[in-house]
Amino acid sequence: MKKNFIFLFTIALLLLILSACGEDKSETKEESSVASDEMKKVSIMLDWYPNAVHSYLYVADEKGYFAEEGLDVEFQFPANPTDPLTLAASGNITMGLYYQPDVIMAKANEDIPVKSVAAIVREPLNHVVYRSDNPMASPKELEGKQVGYPGIPINEALVKTIVNYDGGNYDKVDMINVEFELGSSLISEQVDAVSGMYVNHEVPVLRSEGYEIDYFNPVDYGVPSYYEIVAVTSEDTWENEQADIEAFWKAARKGFDFMVENPEDALQIILDHQDQANFALDKEVEMESMNILLPKMKSESGFGTQDISSWEETAEWLKKNELIDEVPDMDELIVNIEP
Repeated sequence: MKKNFIFLFTIALLLLILSACGEDKSETKEESSVASDEMKKVSIMLDWYPNAVHSYLYVADEKGYFAEEGLDVEFQFPANPTDPLTLAASGNITMGLYYQPDVIMAKANEDIPVKSVAAIVREPLNHVVYRSDNPMASPKELEGKQVGYPGIPINEALVKTIVNYDGGNYDKVDMINVEFELGSSLISEQVDAVSGMYVNHEVPVLRSEGYEIDYFNPVDYGVPSYYEIVAVTSEDTWENEQADIEAFWKAARKGFDFMVENPEDALQIILDHQDQANFALDKEVEMESMNILLPKMKSESGFGTQDISSWEETAEWLKKNELIDEVPDMDELIVNIEP
């Protein structure tokens, strides 16, 4: 009888313990569900398909930095080149990655309600590229030559600036609209040089294919050191989701710090998330791209911070080249998120 009592008591105790454990698991799951529901959704549209320049974002996601800030981040890719700007301005996405001169022009010429919240690449990547077997000592030697470009006016302004700055005459340069056949038109000798080719991508790609090319950095010849890539949002989104956007860039800075300290690991993360169908990546090209990009992304005041003087100088340059009529109010156009 005593043995039966002990046995029954033991069974009852085990059932009680198991029941308690089950309740704990249930509560944990419920708490996890609540935590998941409280994650704020943030969307960001890249300027193109994933490549080395986006490594810090994918690192922040992979390492859980966004999650630590309570954010559930969605990456999107543009169907059209202007999507990151227009969709951000309309509030259809939280943020988009775009180009500082184009942001200024959109605000000045069309009064698009955008606000820049972070500077990603702090120097122009768009260089004037030429073949090494057709060398040029300086931009003045573009006189009398054909320069291909993708029909975008800012490339005309860029070539005009560097040629005139170097003592040449831009009116003697033959600008040829080659659409986006920049690399092929250059190597096939249809043109002598091209504007619109990015030093962090097209240049390493051509070199990896065995072509010898060189370039002029426009900053060395009178073009302001504008921000190649910035992150924009709408005025309404900033007003309503400022805390989430600030949290996003806090996590992104951690991603960038990891990228600086562990470039090969960061590169592998972007390779793991590449869009093979639309934009397959070459590891060696992307590693060279990262080496080019890192110095141009760093800032003594902190990754992503913005200097109003860069915006003012770029706007004045655009006005001088008749790409805008008036310089927009920079206090409305940018916000500086402190680290």
